[in-house]
Amino acid sequence: MVEVSDNDIYSLFSKLPSRLVTLLTSNNYRGDLLEIILDLGREPEARFSEETVVFTSLGPTTDSDIEYVVSKIGEFGDDNRAGIERTLHRISAFRNRKNRIVGLTIRVGRSVQGTIKIIEDLVVQGKSILLLGKPGVGKTTMLREVARVLADDTDKRVVVVDTSNEIAGDGDIPHPGIGRSRRMQVPTPLLQHSVMIEAVENHMPEVIIIDEIGTELETNAARTIAERGVQLVATAHGNTIDNLVLNPTLSDLIGGIQSVTLGDIEAKNRKTRKTVLERRNPPTFDILVEIQDWHQVAIHNDVSEVVDQMLRGNETAVEIRSMNQSGQIKSSELVRKSPLGNRSTIKGQRVSDSYGRSREANSEIEMRNLTEIQQDIKKIFPYGVNKGKIEQIIKSHNLPITIVSNIDETDYILTTKNFYRRRTKLLRDAEVKGKTVYVLRRNALSQIHQFFKSLTKINVNDNSNKDLNVVVNEMEKAVKDLNEGESYLELSPQSSYIRRIQHQIAEQYGLISSSNGIDPDRKVVLYKRPTSRKL
Repeated sequence: MVEVSDNDIYSLFSKLPSRLVTLLTSNNYRGDLLEIILDLGREPEARFSEETVVFTSLGPTTDSDIEYVVSKIGEFGDDNRAGIERTLHRISAFRNRKNRIVGLTIRVGRSVQGTIKIIEDLVVQGKSILLLGKPGVGKTTMLREVARVLADDTDKRVVVVDTSNEIAGDGDIPHPGIGRSRRMQVPTPLLQHSVMIEAVENHMPEVIIIDEIGTELETNAARTIAERGVQLVATAHGNTIDNLVLNPTLSDLIGGIQSVTLGDIEAKNRKTRKTVLERRNPPTFDILVEIQDWHQVAIHNDVSEVVDQMLRGNETAVEIRSMNQSGQIKSSELVRKSPLGNRSTIKGQRVSDSYGRSREANSEIEMRNLTEIQQDIKKIFPYGVNKGKIEQIIKSHNLPITIVSNIDETDYILTTKNFYRRRTKLLRDAEVKGKTVYVLRRNALSQIHQFFKSLTKINVNDNSNKDLNVVVNEMEKAVKDLNEGESYLELSPQSSYIRRIQHQIAEQYGLISSSNGIDPDRKVVLYKRPTSRKL
């Protein structure tokens, strides 16, 4: 049974304008109050779990209303968040261009006991657990309860790395909701990774609790913690494990993804294409839990096995657990189809294998014009990437790409590693909406070239503008000549992508192929496969 404590609600009300408190404490107030919204020039709002109430009778919010609240609460940090000492409430600020606060989002924080009953057996095993879920689904509330149970019920040394004081509340004394866990505060979100390492090195924890892992430095710190034998319980951006696999930064939490080229014999034994995806390292987390709502979760009990099966395009079994109002837990199994069966993810870039799909559908592949591959118009939203450089490449190579200025319209968001590390609201919102984010190492023309090369599956190098029709015609002629008696043929030098396509076509026609030479003069050589006969 889940128990909610509302003892701190009046501590919050004491920080609000009296005219608003009068309405909140009347019959309009209920225990499911989630947020209070104060925007300059607009009527105050109260958001409940199933409805939003606008207090039109109070009139627009004034500067004095906002200043009153700000004067009663703690200081705002670099993330524009503040709190109320020894409570779990969180106040987030909107600022204008002059850095003046013009709006407040006041989130009601509650200590909820019993939220981890649905996964308590997993938590006490000592394995590292990663929690995923959309905003507001209860990830942080569950983390707080995990800290309390491990510290109080299993008597473990638990350290909470509390970046925004959201887990253990504002002030120097942590909220009793984390039990006897110790709390390390983080001065700025940019230093979360260093505080994670400091917690391990200085305080000898058996368990570390972290909210919102979202940058490359934080994923590296999490791996370091796991390698030192410390149990890690954390949350990350994303709704399902699929989001992590396709995320160039967070995929390291589940082992990282790399592209591997197999030999002819190995590829034949596996009955797959030569270029495949494989997990790079052991996963940081042993178990992954997708929080679907307050009373239902999806559990991946063996992350390494799940990721391996996903990368092979196989179905994976997911445990679905639900808990009713009386606290009874029901478990069932759901089979999911992998979204990666016909995809390759290379260095954070997602590309489709068109020939791989055709090979599965038809054993006698039809020679197709390579210019038809991936020519659908793609919409790009540049974020921290020079728009002029992008337009220059699109225009000079006539690429099927258009630039948009709204993330709701875009197919892909293109940013740099420096911008991605900042975890801005735009990027967080984009990932929540399921948008694909590609991360460049730096804002350089060569990096943008490489990205477009993988995205459009055509060569955009300045010295490689050979007509793809010529490439196809050359391959067709080579196959014909070999069938008519030639023992081997050398094709003209091509890019690595075109060579890969040539190898795949050769395999479909029963030919042996190899690549000889050094780039940019590396080329494919075709051989007739020796015939065999029974004596």
